[in-house]
Amino acid sequence: MDKAKSTIVTTEEPETELDRIDESIRGQILFGVGVLFAIFLAWRLRTVLELVYVSALFAVVLMPVVQWIQQLKIRKWSPSRGFAIAILLVTTISAITSFFIFALPPVIRDLKDFVNELPSRGPEMMAKLHHSPLARHLDLPNITEKVQDGAGHSASYLITSLPAWASRVLDIITCIILTVYFMLEGEFAYHWFLSLFAAPRRRRLNKTLQAAKKRMSRWLLGQGMLMLCLGACSITIFSILHVRYAILLGVIMGMLNIIPIAGAVVGVLLAGTVAALDGWAKMGGVFAFYFIYFQVENAYLTPRIMRHSVNLAGLAVIIALLCGTTLAGIVGAMVAVPTAALVAVLMDEYMVVHPWD
Repeated sequence: MDKAKSTIVTTEEPETELDRIDESIRGQILFGVGVLFAIFLAWRLRTVLELVYVSALFAVVLMPVVQWIQQLKIRKWSPSRGFAIAILLVTTISAITSFFIFALPPVIRDLKDFVNELPSRGPEMMAKLHHSPLARHLDLPNITEKVQDGAGHSASYLITSLPAWASRVLDIITCIILTVYFMLEGEFAYHWFLSLFAAPRRRRLNKTLQAAKKRMSRWLLGQGMLMLCLGACSITIFSILHVRYAILLGVIMGMLNIIPIAGAVVGVLLAGTVAALDGWAKMGGVFAFYFIYFQVENAYLTPRIMRHSVNLAGLAVIIALLCGTTLAGIVGAMVAVPTAALVAVLMDEYMVVHPWD
C-alpha cells in the first residue's frame, strides 16, 4: 500500500514555468472580460447608478441636520434616527405646503383676471409697442406671426413632453426614498464596503472618507447662504420696483437657486413675466437686476462662499460646475461641488506626495 502511494506521488508531474505563465494569462483574460462586463453593466444601469449616487450624496449632506435633531431632548427623551428623519421630512413638506397655500390664492386670482382681460389688453399692448422707439427697427407683423407659431409649437411640445416630465417626477420621488434609506441604513453599507479592503488600507480609507464627509456636509451651509442672498436681494429689488408678489417671487428665486442654471432661468422668466403685467419698465428693471446679480454671484459669491464652506478654490468650484453640467445636466450641476470636495480629499490622500511622507 505504501509503495502504491509513493508510486502515485512520484508519477505527478511538477508544475512548470509554462503552466504558471498559462494560468497568469488566463487570469488576466478573465479579469479583462470581467472589467469589460462591469463597464457594460454600469453603462446600461447608468440612470439607476446616478440616482443611487445622488441619493447617497444627499444622505451624507443631510445627516448633520438629522444628528442635530437627535440631540434635542424633551425631559429625558430624545428622538431616534428614524423619528428625526420623519421630523425633517414633515417639517420641510409642511413649510413648503403652508407657504404655497397662503401665497398662491392671490396669484391664481390675478392670473384669472389677466386671462379674462387679455382680449382687451392685447391690442393695447401692441399699440404701445408700435409707439415704442424700437418699433422702427422691428418687423412687428413678422414678429407677431413668429410669436404665434412659437406659442403653438410650445404648446405641442408641452403636451408631447408630459411623459418625460412624469418620469422626472418619479425619479425625484425615488431619489427621496433612497435618501431616506441611506440615512437609515447607510452605515451598514459603508462598513460592508470598508470590509472589502485589508485592515491597514481600511483604516486609512475610513479616515479619508470621514474627512471628506465633513467637507461635503458643509456644502449645504454654503448653498443655503447663496439661496438666502438671492432671496433677500430679490425681495428688496422687487419691493423697490413695486413688482407684484415681491415676497413670493423672492422666496421662489431663493429656493430655485439650489438648481444651478435651470433654476435661475426659470426664476428669471417667472419674475420677468409677472413684472411685465405692470409694464415694460418693470420687466426691464427685473432683467437688469438679475443680469448684474448673476455676474456677481458667479464671479464672486459662489467661489468665495464655497471656498470657505467646502475648502475648495474658486477655480475648482467653477470647473466642477462646468464638468457636472456637461456630464449630467441639472443633476450633475447640483452635486458637482460636494463631488469635487470628495475627489479633492481622495487626491490629497492618495495622489499628492507630502514632504513628511
